[in-house]
Amino acid sequence: MTRDLEGEFDYIIVGAGSAGCVLADRLTESGEHRVLLLEAGPPDRNPWIHIPIGYGKTMTDPVVNWRFETEPEPHLHDRRLYWPRGRTLGGSSSINGLIYVRGHPADYDAWAALGNPGWGHDDLLPCFRRSETNSRGASAWHGDAGPMHVSDIGIRHPLVEAFIAGAAELGIPRTEDFNGPRQEGSGYYQLTTRRGLRSSTARSYLARARRRPNLKVLTGAHATGLVFDGLRATGVTWRRGGQDERARARREVLLAAGAIQSPQILELSGIGQPERLAPLGIPVRVPTHGVGENLQDHLQVRLIYRCTQPVTTNDDLRTPWGRARIGLQWLLRRSGPLAIGIQLGGLFARALPEADRPDVQFHFGTISADAVAGKPHDFSGFTLSMCQLRPSSRGSIHLKTRDPLNAPAIRPNYLATEHDRAVMVAGTRLSRALMRTHAMAPFIAAEHKPGAAMGDDDAAMLEFVRRESVTIFHPVGTCAMGPDEDAVVDARLRVYGTAGLRVVDASIMPLLVSGNTNAPAIAVAEKAAGLILADGRAGAPVIARRGRQAETIDAA
Repeated sequence: MTRDLEGEFDYIIVGAGSAGCVLADRLTESGEHRVLLLEAGPPDRNPWIHIPIGYGKTMTDPVVNWRFETEPEPHLHDRRLYWPRGRTLGGSSSINGLIYVRGHPADYDAWAALGNPGWGHDDLLPCFRRSETNSRGASAWHGDAGPMHVSDIGIRHPLVEAFIAGAAELGIPRTEDFNGPRQEGSGYYQLTTRRGLRSSTARSYLARARRRPNLKVLTGAHATGLVFDGLRATGVTWRRGGQDERARARREVLLAAGAIQSPQILELSGIGQPERLAPLGIPVRVPTHGVGENLQDHLQVRLIYRCTQPVTTNDDLRTPWGRARIGLQWLLRRSGPLAIGIQLGGLFARALPEADRPDVQFHFGTISADAVAGKPHDFSGFTLSMCQLRPSSRGSIHLKTRDPLNAPAIRPNYLATEHDRAVMVAGTRLSRALMRTHAMAPFIAAEHKPGAAMGDDDAAMLEFVRRESVTIFHPVGTCAMGPDEDAVVDARLRVYGTAGLRVVDASIMPLLVSGNTNAPAIAVAEKAAGLILADGRAGAPVIARRGRQAETIDAA
């Protein structure tokens, strides 16, 4: 028996991640609307969530991490890749690497050019500025009054300085702000931290929203489907503590469950490809080809080097004294390695000379391990990871079964195109060239991985990519925005063929941005909140129709 939650809500938000927490805050600010926020995971009480270096722990913790896995990847020797995603308040903003990167302005102009008015860079820049309190203060590019705190790393590390100098030898200039007038270049990342603590959307947006009486938050509530009255979404069902529950939304249901689970919930609710739903016994409510399609992600390779000097985080963590020292640094001054995580330096460059903007991104970490978030090596080591920014390969995410507790089938289809293979090979070549510069020479004892035995020819590098590449955790696109037949939502993020239903998360991105995706997901939610409130003031429920103006329908 399904138990009805007491009362009725104006909005129900499914997923308290990067986007969901933003929506919960913005939709409750006026005090006019009653909002229910559902999160499948637990509260964000794990202390490792809040210590920046702690993502090495949460990256594999099943309590706060969904620990997804792909299907065998045909172009990566049929390997299954591990896909961590946040399963707690704050979602992936509570377990990620804290890097604050927005992407290239041309990325958003490309969204608008696909037929999405209002989503160009000039449209979204105010959303980015509104979302942040940047330690550098307000400017044309940054805000100083937003909930999300963005901070400079605050140190100059000898390895990172050598990395930046090495890039300059290759003609790649130093930049002080990857989110400013020029993305291309090398420098230090900014992080979503405040005074040595993680600034997740749970601790920024949601913390202040929870002080309002018009917000109700339920954790441990795993969404199982949407409730409809005709074509209008009127509520959500979920499972909590073994009990099936549901609630009603007077205005809208907002899916913010991410690029993996938002399409999963749509398919469970009969919105998707009939040929996929019918064999699972799911009645088709709205036939929509694009649900679960258009999956894009950043693929990375990691090169590991033995360092000649004991200046790495490996050295800090190797001995009890070292661990005690950096622990005291954090406890007493909220500084040191625990306060800034692992990835300090970054670089955006063009691996292919014909690229019109950077097509690869580097993360330079002062630690090394056999796997991401793995046990640090017992030698002084550091890692250079490189990812392709705008892959042309497309994958999919679809149900395996109609059981909402089962993970869907994730098929990224990495390296399916010649273009993607060429960029990854060229990026790997650029990685090695950077590590062979004069500036880096005093710090490199040996290339630990892939190792000197691997040649510099294209075939050897492509084989290294196929054998060793992994995700850098940026899936998008599975409920893409656009006017065409393959799109799932319109430019106001309303699900085509329905009323009272939107998707607000990274799944709506029609194209992957040139950088980390957490800041863009927050900006999407900032933009969406304005659209939702504006449509609410207009009053009439509408059904989203493709290729023409939305039409008013009867709420019943």
